[in-house]
Amino acid sequence: MHRERVSENVYWFQSEIYAQVTAGVVTGPQWAVVIDTLATPEETLAMREFVEHELGMQVRYVINTHYHADHCWGNCFFPGATVIAHATCRRLLIEKGIPSLESARKNNNSLRQVKIVLPHLTFQDGDMSLRVGKKNLVLTPATGHSQDGISVLVEEDRILFAGDSFMPLPYLVDGNIDEMTASIKRIGKMGLENIVQGHGEIILRGEIDAAIKENLAYLSAIRKAVRAALKRKEPLEYLDEVGIEDCGKSRVHLGGLAEALHKRNLRALYKHLLENKDTIESDD
Repeated sequence: MHRERVSENVYWFQSEIYAQVTAGVVTGPQWAVVIDTLATPEETLAMREFVEHELGMQVRYVINTHYHADHCWGNCFFPGATVIAHATCRRLLIEKGIPSLESARKNNNSLRQVKIVLPHLTFQDGDMSLRVGKKNLVLTPATGHSQDGISVLVEEDRILFAGDSFMPLPYLVDGNIDEMTASIKRIGKMGLENIVQGHGEIILRGEIDAAIKENLAYLSAIRKAVRAALKRKEPLEYLDEVGIEDCGKSRVHLGGLAEALHKRNLRALYKHLLENKDTIESDD
């Protein structure tokens, strides 16, 4: 597990095991807030060990940016903490998270100690704020990757924990391309110092504009590719030939998973646009 101090009382963690997934910690005078958990019990417990023994604090709150396993299945390793998330996250953990964990346990012994801990405190509309010492955390909906996505802004430092609404490769199989585009554009207007992506490296202030443009260009490119496929006699064969580099991204992102995720993006977007073909054609 990689670890870095981003600013005073703000820390970043990155998995060395799965897809460069990230988490964060913000500390106050007496207690800490965890933003997402990591993909494995071992790494999540190592993060807790750092907070409790090196920083000398207990975790009072855990914020889940969305319901996917690699960001919230570690809630159970912070007993006594209040879990905060969007109301949709709680619903999706009940509907999808619990059955997914039961299925995953059959093939992975390390998950036997994992249990789903549902959010105790949720919000539905607008923003939610949480004060941690001198830091004000602002929780805001950030959909596109998933229905329940939120971001967490450390207001004083202009550091955004973006969850998976911002990644080295936008991933929309469980989300919506229009909502993701809107979320990325909104992030670009926030005047940030750092973006902590849900996966991958921290984006520094001087890199933010280029990262925003690259992600928006990628989404535009895959939309164009899928619309072209819809006009072909063999659309899926055509999409199979659209590589990640053709859409302006590198296959080395996310520990080598990027190409596979790109293919899934194309298939998911094809299915969505096919189902809405009449609307698309009227728009054209």
